[in-house]
Amino acid sequence: MRSRLGTLTFCTLGVVIVLALPGVSARAQTVGRPPHAFRVCADPDNLPFSNSDRQGFENRIAALLAADLGDSVSYVWWPTRRGFVRMTLGAENCDVIMGTPQGYDLVLQTNPYYRSAYVVITRRDRHLHIASLDDSALRTLTIGVNTMGDNYENAPPAHALGARGINQHIVGFTTFYNAEHRPGDIVDAVAKGTIDVAIVWGPVGGYFAKQSPVPLDLSVLPDTDRATGFPMSYAVTLGVRRADRGLRDTLNQALDRRRGDIAAILQDYGVPLLPLPATTPAPTGH
Repeated sequence: MRSRLGTLTFCTLGVVIVLALPGVSARAQTVGRPPHAFRVCADPDNLPFSNSDRQGFENRIAALLAADLGDSVSYVWWPTRRGFVRMTLGAENCDVIMGTPQGYDLVLQTNPYYRSAYVVITRRDRHLHIASLDDSALRTLTIGVNTMGDNYENAPPAHALGARGINQHIVGFTTFYNAEHRPGDIVDAVAKGTIDVAIVWGPVGGYFAKQSPVPLDLSVLPDTDRATGFPMSYAVTLGVRRADRGLRDTLNQALDRRRGDIAAILQDYGVPLLPLPATTPAPTGH
């Protein structure tokens, strides 16, 4: 059974990865990895994270790590839908998922390489200055939130608003992207005035707010929601197969060496960055 944290956080990051990896935890030996190949599992159409033209920040970080390790980068492209882990990492078609929330128990994780949070986005010329979900102005405004998965489940901000009795004037924006629905729609709606406020995962909000022709304000929400206890900030790791402990250790070393370069890439994409939590290095090979 998957953990509540794993389900919640992957939905929060705009990724629906809910199927377990059959038999992976029972492997007795580390899965082999071709030499000089950094094989990445990624979505071909999910900016700012990744796309098939390798324009996302996860693409750039993958290239950075591969160069550090003396490897070339190759990709297995699969939309971040139900079955993503099973069809990519679980099928041994690739070795690394570039963005998994810390605590997600279906993969073996590296140390976190960034931490971000949900943000509130408004038009600067509206002078709303909303920095908390307890702001009384939210009761009179039209608010955009993301819905997750096949069943359009609510993300933590929607639960947090509901816990405050803010149920009217909520507009859902799907994270299942296609030609009609795009990742930046929720931010574009603020710029166009279709909605007054967007509450969105930081990397998405920061990236599209930075690109907006209309000046937008962005406020980072507190780490934990007061009303629901749901986390609003998440540390993000690389994920590998449970048996790939050697690869996990190698990636941890590369992340440490390139931490400054990774931060520069994330800042270039407008990702709101929070201090990383203190980590205890995992014993090598364990």
